[in-house]
Amino acid sequence: MRTDRLLARLEQEPQPPDVPAPVMSRVRVGLLGATLAFYAAVVAAVLSTSWLVRLDWQVMLFRPYKQWPELHAFLDYFVVLGQRGPTAALVAAWLGWRSWRQRTPRPLLVMCCSLLLLNLTVGAAKIGMGREGPHYATVMGSNEMWLTGDIFPSGHTANAVVTWGILAYLATTHRARRALSVIASVCALGVGATTVYLGTHWVSDVLLGWAAGLLILLALPWCEPLITRVETVLLTLWDRVLGAPGRPRPAAGRTGPVTQPVPVPQADLAPRPVTASATALAEDDPVPARAAKVRTHAPAGRPHQPGRPERPVRPVGSR
Repeated sequence: MRTDRLLARLEQEPQPPDVPAPVMSRVRVGLLGATLAFYAAVVAAVLSTSWLVRLDWQVMLFRPYKQWPELHAFLDYFVVLGQRGPTAALVAAWLGWRSWRQRTPRPLLVMCCSLLLLNLTVGAAKIGMGREGPHYATVMGSNEMWLTGDIFPSGHTANAVVTWGILAYLATTHRARRALSVIASVCALGVGATTVYLGTHWVSDVLLGWAAGLLILLALPWCEPLITRVETVLLTLWDRVLGAPGRPRPAAGRTGPVTQPVPVPQADLAPRPVTASATALAEDDPVPARAAKVRTHAPAGRPHQPGRPERPVRPVGSR
């Protein structure tokens, strides 16, 4: 019974809801600027080997996974919520269902656009700064920059922010958006803290990963015009494959020949012209017409006079 209710609930949205896409408002632009400033501040703090790097080493030497070993088994599975492959497949399956129900590829296009931005920005930062992780640190107290590592910023953390934040971005009601925003925040904060607990990332890696993922979500409205154009092209191609909407299609299994109506000659439908002989006859002998008119309007009770002969009507073809 609960399964039937769930399926019936999912069937209630056959068309895309009339909800406007997010736009770059002043509040969003302000949040984007603040997040970008925070991103730059974290990078500058790590490059200058400031107090943030000292905090990284203190937490690493504390070894949280040894302080609370009972959490290790659970957090090993929980951190999967930040891995790109499993989370992308799960969220893509849900958004694919939404795209099919709403008859629009927009949810999948938004997800593809966000993941593309994530791979480009976070991947470029990882390769460009080349920071080593806690397990591969070489010099005590150093920032471990410009080496062969690829952990700065944290990819798990940024992926958790973007992948689960997309669900809140695509929510169709304010209530659902608030609820999904809370869920996405819990997942992103939990995954970031878990990587620090397991010793796979520095604290500064996680801070930069949160900022990197949030920058992508805040900048998505700038990509909406491109997403709309791609959506229009895909829908046009889909209509061409299936045929134009409203175009009559032959019935399935119809193999016999189509019976065409027999054309009627136009000569049979046109009125016949009056010949010259018939016109002359009517002018020479108007009596029949006059006599017929008199007989038609004569009283019904008038007796016939036998002594009065009637003039016979000449046939038309006698001449």
